[in-house]
Amino acid sequence: MPTKTSRRAAVAARTPDTAPAVPAGKRDRTHYLYLAVIAAVVLGIAVGLIRPDLGVELKPLGTGFVNLIKMMISPIIFCTIVLGIGSVRKAAKVGAVGGIALGYFLVMSLVALSIGLVVGNILHPGDGLHLTAAVKASGHGQVSSEALPPVDFVLSIIPKTFVSAFTEGQVLQTLLVALLAGFALQAMGRAGRPVLRGVEHIQRLVFRILSMVMWAAPIGAFGAIAAVVGSAGLDALKSLAVLMVGFYVTCFLFVFVVLGAVLRICTGLNVFSLFRYLGREFLLILSTSSSESALPRLIAKLEHLGVSKPVVGITVPTGYSFNLDGTMIYMTMASLYIADALGTPMSVGEQIPLLLFLLLASKGAAGVSGAGLATLAGGLQSHKPALVDGVGLIVGIDRFMSEARALTNFAGNAVATVLIGTWTKEIDKDRVRRVLAGELPFDETTLLDEGEGRGDGEPSPGADAERERELTKA
Repeated sequence: MPTKTSRRAAVAARTPDTAPAVPAGKRDRTHYLYLAVIAAVVLGIAVGLIRPDLGVELKPLGTGFVNLIKMMISPIIFCTIVLGIGSVRKAAKVGAVGGIALGYFLVMSLVALSIGLVVGNILHPGDGLHLTAAVKASGHGQVSSEALPPVDFVLSIIPKTFVSAFTEGQVLQTLLVALLAGFALQAMGRAGRPVLRGVEHIQRLVFRILSMVMWAAPIGAFGAIAAVVGSAGLDALKSLAVLMVGFYVTCFLFVFVVLGAVLRICTGLNVFSLFRYLGREFLLILSTSSSESALPRLIAKLEHLGVSKPVVGITVPTGYSFNLDGTMIYMTMASLYIADALGTPMSVGEQIPLLLFLLLASKGAAGVSGAGLATLAGGLQSHKPALVDGVGLIVGIDRFMSEARALTNFAGNAVATVLIGTWTKEIDKDRVRRVLAGELPFDETTLLDEGEGRGDGEPSPGADAERERELTKA
């Protein structure tokens, strides 16, 4: 009969075989995926220029891929917020994060509007253009009935049922349900831990599905780019080149000068290092013209960076509706462009009330398909109807400008999350340094950190010894 000593020796001998494999040295093959995306973008541009009709017909490929990503947004936001709030002991911390986030979003939206105002008044890109009956009709066709006035917009945040928040794809409705569920589980204490463990397993499943969907990115990028180039063509680009170049330069200055300076002053981080870390997400947005395609990955990457779950879970989804820096710049410059093109340039006294109105209108149109153009047309219709005729002038290049809008919106929300994490002391600065230095690579396979220390501020309901003990008891 084996003695205790021999049994211990046997266990020790088996330990190396039964211990989890160390992922060090595991080859990351996802870089091939993003090389394929680049190749697909180049091929899509070529097809759009050579065979415009075929390029337009390929649009469903891009739409289908973006819809696959959107399908994952609601469950990812729900799981992230519930796990984040459920692991925080004090509800006041969550309220502080939300208040600081909304205040920051308002300030940066005003800054973006002001920058667009200055550049638009310097360039006057709409001078000398002529309006046709077809262009007028096209402009009125962009007025969306989906945009809501402020009061109705606030009421629309409340879902019809608990489940409809997920089925209707409304980010703010999902955010509200997740906040309520998180606070409820927080109040339940130990009794809520089994539910938190269940939500954590669902989160792993959802992120695994997302990593599978991402392999369709080259197909989506090819279809999206081919459709944009095929529908617009070179003529539209030539006639509106001044507006396009001016808009791209303005977005570039806003991101790298304004946001870069704020990030450096408040956190000491280099904006180029942060954006290099988010490089694959920028490529994904560039190829699909949609910032929503990168929202789930932004949540995962910022948690990996070291920002706490509550800060990421509240700031990122809210920012996607309220922190639209690129859209603010776009609406400012487009409004001035249209006014100049119609031969009715606005004075500064007329510009400021219009832009403040558009600032509010953009919140009411959050989530509307093609929100940039639809919000602009709806805002002009409500505040200065005579300018709606000119919206048709920019329909041809709106999709090209939507890429700069989406990239700027994404950059603004990434920077905002890091800033708010710093201001609320909900960020692991040492981990941030190690991640940006490449010492802690992001797991592209699961999009999750299965190990310790994600900067949650409080012990996570998963990945700790207590959870393992409770699972054993169960």
